[in-house]
Amino acid sequence: MSEEFLPLQGAGQPRGLLQQMEELMAALNANLSALDADLQSAGSGGRGVVEEGEVG
Repeated sequence: MSEEFLPLQGAGQPRGLLQQMEELMAALNANLSALDADLQSAGSGGRGVVEEGEVG
């Protein structure tokens, strides 16, 4: 998974806190979606996840 880091403030006009939060939430959502897809594909290999307290 490649990660891109973008500066929070560009060379132009400073952005408001709400816009920064929206952009960070969008980036977090994209990362979580990619992680979920990775976990779903890894879980389809026939291996089950054993919850704590369960016997595998």
